[in-house]
Amino acid sequence: MPPKGCARSSSTSAASAARPGPALIRNYLGFPGGVSGHRLAEQAHEQASAFGASFVFMHRVTALSRAGDQLTLSLTEDKQVSAAVVILATGASYLRLGVPALEALTGAGVFYGGPASEAHALSGADVFVAGGGNSAGQAALYLARYARRVTLVVRGASLDAGMSHYLTQEIAATPSIDVRSGTTVVGGSGDGHLRQLVLRNGDGEEETVAADALFVLIGARPHTDWLPADIARDRHGFLYTGEELPDHGAWPLARPPSALETSMPGVLAAGDVRHGSVKRVASAVGEGSIAVQLVHNLLGTAQAAAQRAR
Repeated sequence: MPPKGCARSSSTSAASAARPGPALIRNYLGFPGGVSGHRLAEQAHEQASAFGASFVFMHRVTALSRAGDQLTLSLTEDKQVSAAVVILATGASYLRLGVPALEALTGAGVFYGGPASEAHALSGADVFVAGGGNSAGQAALYLARYARRVTLVVRGASLDAGMSHYLTQEIAATPSIDVRSGTTVVGGSGDGHLRQLVLRNGDGEEETVAADALFVLIGARPHTDWLPADIARDRHGFLYTGEELPDHGAWPLARPPSALETSMPGVLAAGDVRHGSVKRVASAVGEGSIAVQLVHNLLGTAQAAAQRAR
């Protein structure tokens, strides 16, 4: 699965803008012209190989278990891999709008996930948020700090069906936020960047509106179904880590959990699979590097404890 935040290239003509081009990550440091997820993964593999990392390809992980201080990952074809520490970076699958013209502009005005890294650049812009849940409401309120106008596009008849009452009240009290209920996003266009959206109401009538950005928050499914039930996750399946662990009383060790550690000691989570993460490839890579540092810390702590016990 390609990293989140991928964008597809498009030409300046309206016809070619509707056709998805090669996937490009356009907001990753060091690649001003964009880089494909495939190429970035190739380069990451080459670099990790140079540092001595081993890889197991064409096998799916089916289970994680602990025996004493040892963690074991079960793979298909009855294979197993054991380690003292495990980093989970399995990502999430985001529900897509399924509109080819907008898929071609992913990362170039069309974003899946929250606006944390893009909001500051949208000062004075006309921004749309597709979704009727809490994450969409929170995104709209955050964007309203910067954008000229924020429009929530909600498929349902009202916000009340899927959004907490306090959020609906805040949205109603924010003059720069409009809500278009009973509406879906069915099209869009741009010259390499999103410029227009096509909205369809419940009567089937369509309207073309100017748009500088679209944030799509219509749901996501993290790849955590295979994990043991005692690893804490939110109601959507994203993994709690560090201080966000819901029940510190259940933590089994004297030391506190590290920043990216799940409720199972020695099991870390990084990237989109983690509850509260910023859904962007640069952020996921950053969390991965932090997780590696935490691995060194955990192994050093375990080694020091073993020496004291002798």
